[in-house]
Amino acid sequence: MGRVSERATSVVWFREDLRVADNPALHEAVRRGDPIVCLYVLDDESPGIRPIGGAARWWLHHSLEALGERLREVGLTLTLRRGPAREVVQSVVDEVGATRVLWNRRYGEIERGIDGDLKAGLRKAGLEVESFQGSLIAEPWTVLTGQGGWYKVFTPFYRAVLAKQTPRHPLPAPTKDDGLHHREVRSDALGDWALLPTKPDWAGGLRERWRPGEAGAAERMETFLTERVSHYVAEQDLPGEEGTSMLSPHLRWGEISPFQFWHALDGHRARASKDAEGAAAVLRQLIWREFSYHLLYHLPSITTENMRSEFDRFPWAELTDAELQQWQQGETGIPLVDAGMRELWQTGVMHNRVRMVVASFLVKNLRVDWRVGEAWFWDTLVDADPAANALNWQWVAGSGPDAAPYFRIFNPELQASKFDKHGSYVNRYVPEAGTPAYPEPMVDLKESRRAALDAYATVR
Repeated sequence: MGRVSERATSVVWFREDLRVADNPALHEAVRRGDPIVCLYVLDDESPGIRPIGGAARWWLHHSLEALGERLREVGLTLTLRRGPAREVVQSVVDEVGATRVLWNRRYGEIERGIDGDLKAGLRKAGLEVESFQGSLIAEPWTVLTGQGGWYKVFTPFYRAVLAKQTPRHPLPAPTKDDGLHHREVRSDALGDWALLPTKPDWAGGLRERWRPGEAGAAERMETFLTERVSHYVAEQDLPGEEGTSMLSPHLRWGEISPFQFWHALDGHRARASKDAEGAAAVLRQLIWREFSYHLLYHLPSITTENMRSEFDRFPWAELTDAELQQWQQGETGIPLVDAGMRELWQTGVMHNRVRMVVASFLVKNLRVDWRVGEAWFWDTLVDADPAANALNWQWVAGSGPDAAPYFRIFNPELQASKFDKHGSYVNRYVPEAGTPAYPEPMVDLKESRRAALDAYATVR
């Protein structure tokens, strides 16, 4: 690959792309052949940056461990630094005399501001700075309506994405044969970041359920394609079955790219025509993730403000701390709701159908502001995603992109009878349901539904 220069060094700044394969920024650095600094910055100090929640911190620790091991396999080293990204990246650039900085793009408003400032400052100083498309198949500015605006409703967005040119194929992972060179630079010790819970250590269920990292993501995808996609349409709404891909945290942390998943689905569909319906349904879910980032880019306030301004006058109720804890801890007296909340606490995820049920119960039966629920999910989900988490809560609340919010009030009892007919899911997480040890329901479902509809009528 040519003689290694003492000065020419590429800094590859990892963010939510914790993988080696199909990593455009890393791929470009490898192609250049200069020494590489692989940098991850834990930025929970920059103004406006939202610190990640407890479950996400657990995942990040193990994902960074896995990334470090994977980089060592190909002859590189992961450098860890903590602090405001603008300052940290500039500091590392100065330390190694870097001539080039590469990263894959982010789409949040604050993050784009940080990246834009860095790009401008580094270029002014004479450095080469490049950003790449690595985390979204359809970047927000590339999917526009016929009038040049942005889509506010999912179905036309979905059709527009499908009508676009087939996404690029995934890029190969570097290997030792590429003769990679890393630059030595000071690194924080991952353990010093204290991302893992200790007193108490509540992560036993997370350890049992998950294998963070690129290899774990590849294993999950292969298992889904070979064992589950054929049953996806029939089982995706059944929380008692292992019917979904379980790839959401791996996608959230970029341990697998949407390009990899898209082409894996497409290839599997071509080889196994019987699975075409399931693959198409999964692809729709992948594009929903894209839609959430499309909205985040064009409407950054979606994470904290009602997408529909008329909901600013919705009469939310106030719960006591004890009442809110009943919902958080799965002690509402509504078995399907409690099963979902306990699954969340134990494993860091919740089945998607049940997420809608527990969210509807909070914002409609209890009439609690959706932002309260979004904050709890942010802290307890390993796949807590800044775009999808807010969009999903707004969708359930009716304040987001939804044509008929007044009628979508999920009845947990009917949902359980339809999707957990034999009670396998509820029995797994709420074995005391139906016994004297189980609490009475917090609210009457019919009366609270009626009150919710009356409240919605005030903002209609």
